[in-house]
Amino acid sequence: MTTKPLRLGVNVDHVATVRNARGGPGPDPVRAALLAIDAGADGITAHLREDRRHINDADMARLKEAISKPLNFEMAATEQMLDIAVATAPHAVCLVPEKRTERTTEGGLDVVGQHDYLLPYVDQLTREGVRVSLFIEPSTEAIDAAVSIKAPVVELHTGAWCHAVEVGDIGRAEAEFARVAEAAAYGAALGLEIHAGHGLDYATARRVSALPQIVELNIGHFLIGEAIFVGLAEAIRRMREAMEQGRALAF
Repeated sequence: MTTKPLRLGVNVDHVATVRNARGGPGPDPVRAALLAIDAGADGITAHLREDRRHINDADMARLKEAISKPLNFEMAATEQMLDIAVATAPHAVCLVPEKRTERTTEGGLDVVGQHDYLLPYVDQLTREGVRVSLFIEPSTEAIDAAVSIKAPVVELHTGAWCHAVEVGDIGRAEAEFARVAEAAAYGAALGLEIHAGHGLDYATARRVSALPQIVELNIGHFLIGEAIFVGLAEAIRRMREAMEQGRALAF
């Protein structure tokens, strides 16, 4: 099979997290986004949360205005966020689950249980010309529900696999990776565009890049953390190198 090009979306949320810790204007997530694009990012991802714990409304408007690459607007499926997304008109919206008490996104959307609730959000955003993706668990049931909702893209939650790798639970890691691989193949066979993200570092990005159905990785926390030590441009360069090494193994 012909292997499709692999894109890198850089999430700048945690640049805003650092900014908000002091309450001042910097570091600026828009500046980080521009630097990321110069370093090779194919797009920028930002999550506007209900509590505005990192990215805020002004950031989203400025990102849309400033960047030359696609903006991926992560959001919960709420009427307020829908209104902001329509007004912002990003290239893409990724619908994600959101709980106030979580430190970060803890899993995929309950696409099966929330099928009828999510359907009008996907429909309206699509009619507005926004590409919609659903952040889901790597399961055939979630993929079937995404197809039924008519979302053209799914982003597979890689967090459980990455956590198992991080803590050295080899058996669980292999089982979780198998779930990701199976879901990627299953979703692509049904005509979905397949993305992946959450918890990825150089090693896990390298491995998941070998799955030929996956066409985009969205990575944030690791890259911003690495930037402290090597700089953001160098972290992105190393990530792209890891992705290319993995892609060379695609079959």
